[in-house]
Amino acid sequence: MECVDGENDNVDQKLVNTVVEENCTKDESDKLAEPSESKIPKTDLKEKQFDIEVKVIFNKKKYDVSVSPSLTISEFKKQLQDLLGVPDSMQKLMFKGLLQDNQTISGSGIIKGSKIMVVGSTLNDVLAVSSVTKQDVAEMEKASTTKEPLCKQKIHRKVLDKGLPEDIMPGIKNIKEGLPSVPLSGMLNKHGGKVRLTFKLENDQLWLSTKELTEKLPMGSIKGVVSEPIEEHEEYHLLACSWVPMEASRYWIYWVPAQYVDIKDAILKWQYF
Repeated sequence: MECVDGENDNVDQKLVNTVVEENCTKDESDKLAEPSESKIPKTDLKEKQFDIEVKVIFNKKKYDVSVSPSLTISEFKKQLQDLLGVPDSMQKLMFKGLLQDNQTISGSGIIKGSKIMVVGSTLNDVLAVSSVTKQDVAEMEKASTTKEPLCKQKIHRKVLDKGLPEDIMPGIKNIKEGLPSVPLSGMLNKHGGKVRLTFKLENDQLWLSTKELTEKLPMGSIKGVVSEPIEEHEEYHLLACSWVPMEASRYWIYWVPAQYVDIKDAILKWQYF
């Protein structure tokens, strides 16, 4: 009997050892089947932003444009510059209101299929409005040889003879003020259109606004600034300037308040800062 019991004990021990070995083998196999975090890095697909297709509308034409949601509006304008022929500084983007340069595409609520309206003028449009005619050039050349005051020249009389604009800002003689912090309004260009000047010193820009457009001119691009008092209205001046890329033409502004005549010197000095 004792011999039989010993044999049974040996058999039981063998069964236990076999089960343990099988379990160990199964555990090791399960571990091998599990993915290793060190070998397979996790990727967060939410962090990666793919380009989206949007509709850009300009001058009644529609353009399909791919844009990254992380792009700022300012950067998007640069992307549109070559496509539309409108300098980024002359663009205004509209989507549920005016978009600000520091906003991002995604932050503005723009998604795939959104329609974005672009308002702006091409350089050709600006030059067409600002450039002088052959007759204007001939008259200016004639005036320069006779040394006739600007306000007496025929090219300027067309505007000056209409008299002071009703909404012109008050002009003050014998007082000089620096660049104003508020827009100068009520002035006229050579076509008789309203002109407003806004000095954005924090952006190093002069904003020249008409009914048709607002041109944001870097201070360093403004050249050939001249000014002269208007006879019988010495509290106001004629002022002219040109800027790249239209250096050959001068942009004339009439009825500039005399206290701001130092605009000319201030612009030129500002370019050296």
